Amino acid sequence: MLPSNTILGVCLISQLCVGVTGNSLLFILYIYTFFFKPQFKKLIDSICMHLTIVNVLMIIFMLISHIMSSIGVHKFLDDAGCRGVLFISRVSRGMSISTTSILSTFQVITITPSNSRWAWLKPKLSKLTLSSLLCSWLINLLIYAYMVPLVIAKTNSTHFGNGYLDPYCQNKHFGDQNSGSFLIVIFIYDFFYVAIMMWTSLYMVIVLYRHRKRVQHLHSTSLSSQPSPERRATHYILLLVICFVFIYWLNNFITLSGVFVQVKIPNLEGFNAILATCYPTICPFLLMKNNKLVLQFTSFSERRMACFQSALRG
Repeated sequence: MLPSNTILGVCLISQLCVGVTGNSLLFILYIYTFFFKPQFKKLIDSICMHLTIVNVLMIIFMLISHIMSSIGVHKFLDDAGCRGVLFISRVSRGMSISTTSILSTFQVITITPSNSRWAWLKPKLSKLTLSSLLCSWLINLLIYAYMVPLVIAKTNSTHFGNGYLDPYCQNKHFGDQNSGSFLIVIFIYDFFYVAIMMWTSLYMVIVLYRHRKRVQHLHSTSLSSQPSPERRATHYILLLVICFVFIYWLNNFITLSGVFVQVKIPNLEGFNAILATCYPTICPFLLMKNNKLVLQFTSFSERRMACFQSALRG
């Protein structure tokens, strides 16, 4: 029977490979579309491209210390390394949250009816993309800069009490009853974006439901069998947000348990790192299913396969 560290290491490395590969392929696909297929470009493509970069950073810097620990590397990070890895992983996680929130908000504005109170924002979306992303970067950098001096390399191998802990790092005041207080600001900030995502998801569900009722009322088979690109994109973004919210709450519950529980559970942080990177790993594959080039290639492959099968029967 394989030891638990080996199994955890295999899972971590697999998650890293799948997540980085998926996001890299999607990023290349967007670059190809931008330069060679400009007619396929959509407004949200720049946000999705930004999301792939953030996802890669999050996956690498959240998993790297756990991977090195699982293969038996000791003292992989010093104080500066701990602060750098934690800072990049937390900023990229914050940007993943805020970018997904921006993506869902922009999609809501895109599909909103022309008589809606939000319709006036539609012409301004292209100008708002860069400013909203830059604002999110600035807020995340300022918030997580506060965390940098609070983290140091592990002082010993056994720890008992409250506090942040991973294979190589801990917070300075480990064991202090108030050592988890620095997480409160982060959770409030995260909850703001998650609340926006939940509101936009509810709005998208209402819009899709009303559209479906309208289509059923008109008895139009052409509309129901061939959904528009906007409706198809809305379905996938809605699925993306639901996936994110579920993983977010479960990850936060385990993170808080790990901080405030007195006796630390072995490999809990490694499992939590896998859970935290599930969303950035799944994300590119959901977005690919809505990409026009992928849809064209899939449709072409299906037609070729159908012709090949009919030729074999003939």
